[in-house]
Amino acid sequence: MTSPIRIGTRGSPLALAQAHMVADALSVTHGLASEIVPITASGDLIQDRPLADVGGKALWTKELDRCLIDGRTDISVHSMKDVETIRPPSLVIAAMLKRADTRDRLIGAASIAALPRGAVIGTSSPRRSAQLLAVRPDLKPVTLRGNVQTRLAKLARGEAEATLLAAAGLDRLGMDIGVPLDLLPAPAQGAIGVECLAGRADLMRLLAAIDDEETHRCVAAERAFLLALGGDCHSAVAALATVVDGSVILRAQILSADGREVRSGESADPAELAARLLAQASPALRAMFAGP
Repeated sequence: MTSPIRIGTRGSPLALAQAHMVADALSVTHGLASEIVPITASGDLIQDRPLADVGGKALWTKELDRCLIDGRTDISVHSMKDVETIRPPSLVIAAMLKRADTRDRLIGAASIAALPRGAVIGTSSPRRSAQLLAVRPDLKPVTLRGNVQTRLAKLARGEAEATLLAAAGLDRLGMDIGVPLDLLPAPAQGAIGVECLAGRADLMRLLAAIDDEETHRCVAAERAFLLALGGDCHSAVAALATVVDGSVILRAQILSADGREVRSGESADPAELAARLLAQASPALRAMFAGP
């Protein structure tokens, strides 16, 4: 493999920070130089609607995928929670860096309980909206899109009274703000994935050396749960896997959009857990998923 390795990434400050983390890992492990190649994703251009209404997670990945397939980049760096569960067969997630803090942080109040009655909460995540409504049905979620800096600016302008952001992203940007929440996170939250062409055995060998096995196992279980559910970007899903005595144990939730119905469980088998939660769910909640 010749240097530099061309790293495709979205152009947001957080995405660039994550791409530099991968570049640093390749440098430390292999002594290889890298070139960061910022690519504008459709999801970065659409700011006025929930992504679920205009194409879902593919809006974060399709431009990066095209660059890999066309040979303009060697690898892509992704926030794994933004990557579809079914990927093109020509591509493979070859490595994941060690996972960061998986929690959400509340920005704008000291706690969920401290929010004023009827407070407007800015979030484009069905999961976060449903989880908040499950404990505070009086809250009023509104769509708040954009990168971290954009969302914070919208909050400062009064478009919402509070918002939730991933702790991992804030930490990677050096932003020590917000209050950590005890909510089950989005599947794969806090994980950075590195993707390449499935036929690039040379790259796969290099990337294997920077792969964190425990993170990869846990994220794979969370993504398997999502796949078994058959949900889409409208579905409120939370999942977190951990390694216990060598085995991956998955905790997960599916929720109705209004937070009134929450089905939770735990299992070492993602497909079994998905089937069990769907069996426990009301017909209305089950209809949000295609099922295993």
